[in-house]
Amino acid sequence: MPIPEDVTGDEIDKDVRQELQSLPKTLAEDVAKNLVMVARLIDEDPEGAYAYSKVALRLASRVAAVREAGGFAAYANQKYSEALAEFRAARRMTGSAELWPVMADCERGLGRPEKALDMAGAPEVNKLDKAGQVEMRLVAAGARRDMGQLDAAIVTLQSPELASNSVQPWTARLRYAYADALLAAGREGEAREWFAKAVEADRDGSTDASDRLAELDGVEFVDAFDDSDTTDDAEAEDEAQAEVEDKVEAEVEVEDDKE
Repeated sequence: MPIPEDVTGDEIDKDVRQELQSLPKTLAEDVAKNLVMVARLIDEDPEGAYAYSKVALRLASRVAAVREAGGFAAYANQKYSEALAEFRAARRMTGSAELWPVMADCERGLGRPEKALDMAGAPEVNKLDKAGQVEMRLVAAGARRDMGQLDAAIVTLQSPELASNSVQPWTARLRYAYADALLAAGREGEAREWFAKAVEADRDGSTDASDRLAELDGVEFVDAFDDSDTTDDAEAEDEAQAEVEDKVEAEVEVEDDKE
């Protein structure tokens, strides 16, 4: 796989760089560059990221960071069985519970929501930081929805983190999931309230909460590049302009009468 000239490998986190120190220098540099490409492409070109992850795995499959990157690349391509295998390998190497929520979500992807719920109640959850625990709650709620248990999903999401006015990295996604569950349960008024709260917290546009809120408010978005609407839009603009002109003319006549 070709590596762009601007990629040096130095872009990776220092913790990953430290892991790669167990490799010969040239090999470590090659692996680092492929990991940079995985991170660069995983959102916009998941297939490309997956291809680079396979190269990194071929070069250094005994490095935990490489197995983790391979897991996330497979996960982004909905290759849940492969992702789960890579995450399990990384976890065996590090002993960390950090990947527990995404491993549970892989179980959901494989059509095993009951297994995901079992993982949500496992001791490993207590080892997660706050962000990890919130992520686990989101996965558990998703598993409940997979099983058709909407009310249980709503209850699962109700937590101090949801009620808090403090905006954290997970706040927008948590509020969004709660709003979406409420809407699925037919509680439209409450859903609208929580979509609005999600919009307030979504500072980086990680959700489409604003679009969902607009839908509930009956706002329709028109494609500015749709030629079929050009004539209608022009006519509407002409009518609006005429109304404005009539209003202004009437106001002028009133002023003249006063004089």
